[in-house]
Amino acid sequence: MHVLVIGGGLAGLAAIAALVRKGITVTLLEARPRLGGRAGSFRDATTGQWVDVCQHVAMGCCTQLRHFFRSLGLDRYLTSQSRLVFLTPDGRHSYFRADPWPAPFHLGRALLGAHYLTPGEKLRILRGLTALLRCDPNDDPPLEPWLRAHGQTDRTLNRFWNTVLVSALNESCATVGRKYARKVFVEGFLQQRDGWVVHLPTVPLDRLYGLELQTFFARSGVTVRLQTAVRRLLLDPTTPRIAAVELWDGSHLHADHYILAVPFYRLPDLLPPSLFELFPYFARIRQLEAAPITSLHLWFDRPVLPWPHAVVVGGISQWLFRRVEPMAAEVVVLDGENRPQSHRHDRLTPAPVPEESRPAASDSSYLQVVISASADWLRWGHAELQRRVVEELRHLLPAARSAHLLHARVITEHRATFRPLPGVDRWRPPQTSPLHNLALAGDWTATNWPATMESAVRSGYLAAQAILQRATHCS
Repeated sequence: MHVLVIGGGLAGLAAIAALVRKGITVTLLEARPRLGGRAGSFRDATTGQWVDVCQHVAMGCCTQLRHFFRSLGLDRYLTSQSRLVFLTPDGRHSYFRADPWPAPFHLGRALLGAHYLTPGEKLRILRGLTALLRCDPNDDPPLEPWLRAHGQTDRTLNRFWNTVLVSALNESCATVGRKYARKVFVEGFLQQRDGWVVHLPTVPLDRLYGLELQTFFARSGVTVRLQTAVRRLLLDPTTPRIAAVELWDGSHLHADHYILAVPFYRLPDLLPPSLFELFPYFARIRQLEAAPITSLHLWFDRPVLPWPHAVVVGGISQWLFRRVEPMAAEVVVLDGENRPQSHRHDRLTPAPVPEESRPAASDSSYLQVVISASADWLRWGHAELQRRVVEELRHLLPAARSAHLLHARVITEHRATFRPLPGVDRWRPPQTSPLHNLALAGDWTATNWPATMESAVRSGYLAAQAILQRATHCS
């Protein structure tokens, strides 16, 4: 059996990993010159450093994502952060860490120690968390009215609920549904002791999802075709099946089964319009909406963030990450006969940049600022947003007040995630499509998770399972 996977993001990669474990022949088509989809990197021309388009964070509750990393040997490139730092615009900070008590009491002292909440507000939040823990996990009413009915105020919404949810769901309390807000708090913080622990990559995403995975795929017999854009999928006129994939160069590729692992807004361009008229399964996907995420990459002349990362409460910025450029590492590449060859690889070292053009700063002076649900801030434009964020950093971080900004980049992924609006699950399709040999994968498909790396991996595994089940049934 031959399966053709379209899209080299995390969902497509997870589907391939599941298929090759069953001995399936797989071909991957990716339009970009790299794997990883939205989890990608590029080399900054001014600094010569590898820059992740946006910081990707995993949590301890992301069980399938962790399985994906472990099964491919990528978990060694992740580091756990057992302490979070919360900053307020007045420059004060609180540490958030677990105590050796059973869940949900393990984080009680962390909440009580939050300097940015009054004692009365902490009691209100505990009341809201208790109600969230007891409510129906499948009901999905608007969150904010429900929270207000359970004692929440403007300050608790802004200083606690939004602080967590905007970063986790790319949506604020004012518009998000309760189902996925509950999942964040219950599975991330209340049900298990390490569900909240943050895991960060120690290498650029280009390596995590690129070089390492291509080596694994080559050893597993996967054909990877980068810079191979699909124009459309062709239907079999006699049966509800995909007959072939047409590339932009006019050539056709054939397979027994197909997995379409692309963003939801790409489906109308790739699938025949008749499918959206004949099948509600496809028509519903048009109702999904997308939200942006913006990241600012800032190089100062000295280190400004004393911790590896920090969460900002009540500011424009939401997450701050101190980025350190990794050194060259031992990696495995392939020779002309597709055999692994191990050697030193300098892809991760800075590109040659003229000395007079290179910022004279240490690696730890590179700061990444992430702003989720950034639509309102983008109305200012990138230049004004950068100015305001830098000004905010000088209030937040004492070391930034005397530091000089040497270089900056602002990057916005305008359609970064689907919006988890109330009742969004009615628009999310299962991976098994009405076409006998087509499955869908992507964090936007029905996974019972919001738009996260965990959801992407789950969708890939489920899409592979759908293909295998149909193949077994047909045989």
